[in-house]
Amino acid sequence: MAAAQGRVPYGGATVQGRGARGGTTADGREAHRPAPADGRETRGGTPGGRGPYGGAVPANGRGAQGVTTAQGRVAHSAAPADGRRAHGATPQGRGAQGVTTAQGRGAHSAAPADGRGAHGGATADGREARVAAPHGRGPGGGRAAHARSRRYPVSVELASLTPAVIRQGGELRISGRVTNTSGRRVGVARVGVRIGASGAIDTRGGLATVARRTPLTRADGPEVADRTARLASLPTGAERGFRLTVPVPDLELDGAGAYALTVHVVRADGAGAGTVLGLTRTHLSAYPDATRLEPLRTTVLWPVLDTPRMEALALRTQDSVLPVFRDDQLTAAFGPGGRLRRLVEMGRGQPVTWVLDPDLIVQARAMVAGYRVARTPGDTDPQRATEGTGGEAAAGWLAALRAAVRGREVIALPYADPDLASLARGGGAPLAGLLRRASRTGRSVVDRALGVHARAGVGWPAGGELDDGIARYAKGLGLDTVLASGAGVASAGELVSEGATDDGAVSLEGGTTALRYDAAIASQLFASHPAAGASGAPARLLLRQRLLAETLTAARELPYARRELVMVPPRRMPLAVARVLLTVVAEGRKAGWLEPAGFAAALRKPTAGRLRGFDGYPLARHAAELPPSRLTAVVRDRLRMRALAKVLSDARATAASVRAALARSVATAWRADPAGAASYQRGVSRYLTASIASVRLVPKSTVVVTGGSATIPVTVDNGLQQDLTGVELRVLSSRPERLTARDRALPVQASRAVSRTVRIRVEAYANGPVRLTAQLYTTTDGRPWGAPMMFTADVRSVPSGAVIFVLGGTALIVLAVAFRLRRTRSR
Repeated sequence: MAAAQGRVPYGGATVQGRGARGGTTADGREAHRPAPADGRETRGGTPGGRGPYGGAVPANGRGAQGVTTAQGRVAHSAAPADGRRAHGATPQGRGAQGVTTAQGRGAHSAAPADGRGAHGGATADGREARVAAPHGRGPGGGRAAHARSRRYPVSVELASLTPAVIRQGGELRISGRVTNTSGRRVGVARVGVRIGASGAIDTRGGLATVARRTPLTRADGPEVADRTARLASLPTGAERGFRLTVPVPDLELDGAGAYALTVHVVRADGAGAGTVLGLTRTHLSAYPDATRLEPLRTTVLWPVLDTPRMEALALRTQDSVLPVFRDDQLTAAFGPGGRLRRLVEMGRGQPVTWVLDPDLIVQARAMVAGYRVARTPGDTDPQRATEGTGGEAAAGWLAALRAAVRGREVIALPYADPDLASLARGGGAPLAGLLRRASRTGRSVVDRALGVHARAGVGWPAGGELDDGIARYAKGLGLDTVLASGAGVASAGELVSEGATDDGAVSLEGGTTALRYDAAIASQLFASHPAAGASGAPARLLLRQRLLAETLTAARELPYARRELVMVPPRRMPLAVARVLLTVVAEGRKAGWLEPAGFAAALRKPTAGRLRGFDGYPLARHAAELPPSRLTAVVRDRLRMRALAKVLSDARATAASVRAALARSVATAWRADPAGAASYQRGVSRYLTASIASVRLVPKSTVVVTGGSATIPVTVDNGLQQDLTGVELRVLSSRPERLTARDRALPVQASRAVSRTVRIRVEAYANGPVRLTAQLYTTTDGRPWGAPMMFTADVRSVPSGAVIFVLGGTALIVLAVAFRLRRTRSR
């Protein structure tokens, strides 16, 4: 509906040519803000031509940013009465940065008099050119139209931007550095700032558009006048710092929202004055004190996870069992300044939900009790392992973690954080029982070690991707709740269209609840790897400003609706990302658009929903999955573990160690280290192979049997680190009429790391060689163990009576057969 005097507040057209945001004037040109009757526009529509931050609009109708002139054309900065804009205008109406020519067309940087454009600039006919060069050619001789992909001659990096959120008045302080990356000297220049011409960015997609934009365009807005810093000439490779201070009113911000902020370097003298030499972009969030948006109830997950280090191998002594670690990297991670120690220290007292892997707690406790470190990962000989030195660091970390999680929400992931997607797609059904059992014990480990009551039953697929197969597999493991990217789960009652903020829990068919986390924020956190020191300051600043803009824009989508926001960082969260995340939450909370909430609150009252129906992971994630062949090897190793447990005197401890190692073999953490994943699984397989091969029959070739009765010695070698029980020895003869074993099966018991000789009683009936086969069997189920051992018994000096007895017996057998054949024929 049109407003009085023909003005439409948003999206309409006016008959006087005074435009509304997104509307068009009578001549079809676009206007960006409602304009009063005299043709002047105010950036927030407030009386007196001032916006909420004090930006003034000239009274002559030649406008500030977003002003609609009397002809209905949009101007982006103050212009003289002849219609040309003054910001470096050139003769013949060919524009400088931000210039509007006499024809009302905008220009973005200085252009030479022949009408060929400068970098990001426009010629007198309104066409845009990209690279400043005489006669339209770039440094390499190519046409300017073909030079759009060329880099700027200088790079611009921001080191600090304060305040992080513009609240009310004051100053915006920016510092950074400029580096000459070209092959020639750069002359005197100036550093300036620009605020996006469209004002506050209304959509999450608009934030991404700003980040992707590379050349300077009209959308970047005009340079803030008289708020620049002079930059002396730069030799090749030289670097100089700069500082800018801009009063907030000079930014002419409309109100609450995220704005595109461009910091650029422009040549300040010479024939190419006004040429853009370099720029960088970020986002500036504004939230005036009078703003009253409904805050987003924000759940921040705080994962304390790492790659598995402990192997199935252990060194047994008379007094203890020392686990073997594949390396000693956890010592540094647990120690002062280490990643895991700093994560615990940073998260203490913060409004976060802790996400823990029970296996990491198990490994820390093992280090405290004493452990060994393999000479090489996957080594099968524990004697060659060296003593670990991280017991003190692990004890300090456990104490710090215990204090940090006291009274806080804690999620205990399934043991070793299994890769649900790989298991669901690669045929991990045979491992479901193993993982269910490990997860039940994992939660109790966390509760006892930390003195908490952790929440279990929560799965976290890699990348948050969820389909029917993953949901079913998670449910089979007893996981009722799955952390899922909002990109793959839709709520039946979504208030905001797809592609906007993902919020709230969704109840899926089959009884699984998907807690959606925000995909856009997660992608920023996952893609960022800023360094922790001064060198990482520019990347940390850009990430901070982007996350502030994302959350503020999310709050503005539905300003009066009560909504949830779940923020999920990477599993192995870098310290720099953790610091930025906490800063964003603190700034948003202080301003008022974020309100910390717990995990349980985010799960409250899930709405009915569905999976969006995408077909699996993106290719990059699919390629990172554990291959089916490796899962098959893990299943095979599980069967071999069961067999090994049957012959051990202390089967429970060994089986528990191997089961934990098998669970670690399918951990999600291996996606970041495929070579390590293969190495770890091979190490478990080699351990089982070596353990099974450690119980064997010592080979022999020939034994001599003299007399009718004798004993044959058979040696059983026990190379295990514990006593051997649960096996028996059987010997079979190839010629029982010549020699047979009197003992059908003999139990075998052997102490750890010793050999035991078992004597088999035999009866000989005739002289000559006889082939014998010795085989070990498990006593519980009678299955063969290991390879059989064959040897020859050379029977000598059997008494004649025994020979006659054998011959007589043979004759009786022959007579019996003949008699039976005769009776058959007579019938």
